[in-house]
Amino acid sequence: MDMREARTDSPAAHRLLIDYFTWRASEFPPTQGTYTISHPDPTAFVAPDGAFLVAVDDDDEPVGCGGIRRIPRDEAGRVRFEVKHLWLAPNSRGKGLATAMMDELESRAREFGADLMVLDTHHTLTGAARLYASRSYLPVDAYNENPNATVWYRKDLRLSA
Repeated sequence: MDMREARTDSPAAHRLLIDYFTWRASEFPPTQGTYTISHPDPTAFVAPDGAFLVAVDDDDEPVGCGGIRRIPRDEAGRVRFEVKHLWLAPNSRGKGLATAMMDELESRAREFGADLMVLDTHHTLTGAARLYASRSYLPVDAYNENPNATVWYRKDLRLSA
């Protein structure tokens, strides 16, 4: 596996994001309404304010993606980066790729001066919750108004390296 930096509107990233949005929409609980698709602004994922990565398998096929972007500082003035669109194709799951992707994203956020990493997700994504818990992400109050999210997490990057 290899991770490559990409724009969110590059062909590989765009295809992975469409696959991700399609999958999320099909899995979204009908009791919560309709999954809201929001294509990421490519300029939000450019160093030193962000990064977007595409994971490529040994056959040079894109199999996953994820990014970070700088968001406004928290009430204590700490620099925050948000994890966005972390997704792996179903046939690439269970191989440690999500962990490797998070390692790289957290490393880049530190390089960009982040104090905190934050993210939002949906409570039905239990695999994601296990991943984040294993990486010392803790539940926090909502920091945004994402209509697709039901849980929010934060990790203090200053406490872990």
